[in-house]
Amino acid sequence: QVRLVESGGGLVQAGGSLRLSCAASGRTFSSYTMGWFRQAPGKERELVSFITWSGSSTYYSDSVKGRFTISRDNAKNTVYLEMNNLKSMDTAVYYCAAGFRLVYGDVRTAYDYWGQGTQVTVSS
Repeated sequence: QVRLVESGGGLVQAGGSLRLSCAASGRTFSSYTMGWFRQAPGKERELVSFITWSGSSTYYSDSVKGRFTISRDNAKNTVYLEMNNLKSMDTAVYYCAAGFRLVYGDVRTAYDYWGQGTQVTVSS
């Protein structure tokens, strides 16, 4: 069992920055591919970024490429999402998810555990 707790969301002006954190319980964090998803009101949950369990591969959706950076610290059981140059379109609830040894993390249903989400609101 893995418990995920997101933090770092909030209200920010367009062009600003936020860093989301997702702290995981358990001793096998390094075996999980970690993903960040987001869901805006009335829209489906979409993949934003993931980092593989080995840390060797990362992925970013086209809408955030060049603005967001994902990283992980296995010693702290934490994955981060650094978000820069935020836009109003980034407003959503952000969720982190963990998938055991996923080779690639682009399929939402492949993830085993989910956090409760953290709200990010970007004002224009």
